[in-house]
Amino acid sequence: MALLVQKFGGTSVGSTDRIEAVAEKISRFRKEGHDVVVVVSAMSGETNRLIALAEAIMDEPTPREMDVLVSTGEQVTIALLAMALQKRNCEARSYTGAQVRILTDSAHTKARIRQIDEQRMREDLTAGRVVVVAGFQGMDEQGNITTLGRGGSDTTAVALAAALKADECQIYTDVDGVYTTDPRVVDSARRLDRITFEEMMEMASLGSKVLQIRAVEFAGKYNVPLRVLSSFEEGGGTLITLEDDNVMEQPVVSGIAFNRDEAKLTISGVPDTPGSALRILKPISNANIEVDMIVQNVGADNRTDFTFTVHRNDFRRAKEILERAATELKAREVSGDSKIAKVSIVGVGMRSHAGVATKMFEALSDEGINIKMISTSEIKISVVIDEKYLELAVRALHSAFELDKPGGEV
Repeated sequence: MALLVQKFGGTSVGSTDRIEAVAEKISRFRKEGHDVVVVVSAMSGETNRLIALAEAIMDEPTPREMDVLVSTGEQVTIALLAMALQKRNCEARSYTGAQVRILTDSAHTKARIRQIDEQRMREDLTAGRVVVVAGFQGMDEQGNITTLGRGGSDTTAVALAAALKADECQIYTDVDGVYTTDPRVVDSARRLDRITFEEMMEMASLGSKVLQIRAVEFAGKYNVPLRVLSSFEEGGGTLITLEDDNVMEQPVVSGIAFNRDEAKLTISGVPDTPGSALRILKPISNANIEVDMIVQNVGADNRTDFTFTVHRNDFRRAKEILERAATELKAREVSGDSKIAKVSIVGVGMRSHAGVATKMFEALSDEGINIKMISTSEIKISVVIDEKYLELAVRALHSAFELDKPGGEV
């Protein structure tokens, strides 16, 4: 028998019928003898509804009051789920983040977990109860309600699993696991039985929407086995765990991630002097704009072309900032392209295989796809291409690395 932490997202608890279905699933685990802690999100659409109410009152609501408001969404769900479990003669007790003492810092709307007091949860588990906890929220040292930001419920679940030393943290969602790539783009995309924390972190950071990178990072740090499963159909899902040295044939590439929300900016003819990069990127950073890929080329005339990517929503603002920097630096020009996309191949097997980049570039070349930027790490290669070629590129790479076959290319 195991101690399981199970998380159900907004679509999984989006109506009373779905909450009843979740309760049925949980009660089956209890009948099998497992101890269960459940973390739930607000019902789908509820957080957006609450935000809209706040914005109808105030153009820029204060972060503290926003946390008080949006945290109520999860409070509704935990009470309803506890009732549904009790109706099935499955003892349950609901708790807000503050009640189970999820202690955070005071960064409202994006708080970080500092400490969890698991004593109350352990007492309930010992008494045979299911513990139902509101995701996405905690409390700071002054007793203020805080929220954890995007993906906060996943983070809550992993943090509770780490504190309780759970056997597994199960993330129930509207997909049945992690796929080699988006099945909506590649019909032959295959669900992975397992993937490493490192690969999943890269996939999440590169555009895969299955899990938030913060939750995967937390799970990897505390070695919490993480499983992604479907709320709506049975199956083993995908297990995310440490790299297994005993796996004899590790696929070179485990998956392909992509991101359509990229834009590229170039400042040309920058004097090649110390501090130029700082003078370009510091104003961008000060505007709270995240920079992704960076490429710098120094020409024979001792001038530099500096190219970087940002989120497409930040393109116009970043371009205006860059134009001011160009004037100060006496650069030649600023240019941009908001119709690009990033495609990445990911796999721990790259560490021990040569020629992966060559194979990737060959597959893209065969389809007439031009590469605008390249970025690499130990287990990933990312390229920037024209957005119109995105789906063609993903399909070509999926085929080139034989990801439709179990085990892929080794």
